[in-house]
Amino acid sequence: MTPELVMNIGRQAIEMTLVLSGPLLLSALVIGLIVSIFQAATQINEQTLSFVPKLVGIFIVLILAGPWMLQMMVDYIRRLFESIPQLIG
Repeated sequence: MTPELVMNIGRQAIEMTLVLSGPLLLSALVIGLIVSIFQAATQINEQTLSFVPKLVGIFIVLILAGPWMLQMMVDYIRRLFESIPQLIG
């Protein structure tokens, strides 16, 4: 196993992590921005007001994008396991 191969596997793992976490983080960012604007406009500074909508939004995105995310993970793991014989010998 060469150092380039190890770096390639690590790069693919980081890319997969970013692709899978992207929709969840983006939804939390958008919901947080909307709630922050609402809190600034109404001067309501309740911490649960920002936490609960993010939690609900992430849950909804997870329900909608969950099958796609699971399929991406399964495909990546399958490719990784299938490449083990080439990596060893």
